[in-house]
Amino acid sequence: MTEIDAKIDALVPAWLHLPDIAEMLDVEVTRVRQLVKEGQLIAVRRGENRTLQVPAAFIDGDKVVKGLPGTLTLLRDDGYKDEEMLEWLFTPDPSLPGTPAQALSENRGTEVKRRAQALAV
Repeated sequence: MTEIDAKIDALVPAWLHLPDIAEMLDVEVTRVRQLVKEGQLIAVRRGENRTLQVPAAFIDGDKVVKGLPGTLTLLRDDGYKDEEMLEWLFTPDPSLPGTPAQALSENRGTEVKRRAQALAV
């Protein structure tokens, strides 16, 4: 594990493998890979087998958390790499309160996007 992996591992409480997400979303695993490729989800290689995994907080029942794809686009446009986006999404922000990922799951995407836009300034 690299240093950034350990840091992100400490921040992200739970991870899901792509086949598990496919089952939850009731789609083929190739569709989940497409969501990652399109930037609607972030997947990182973890564990001994270095399998692709997505933070569990990004999936809400049978769909991707509302507001996540737009937030990821904003962060990517600001020049953030996947690891940096994960770090930002899972680092507590006292002004929210909680983490941006928690706020998204609580349907407070507007607040999260506002903060993501402010990062570009």
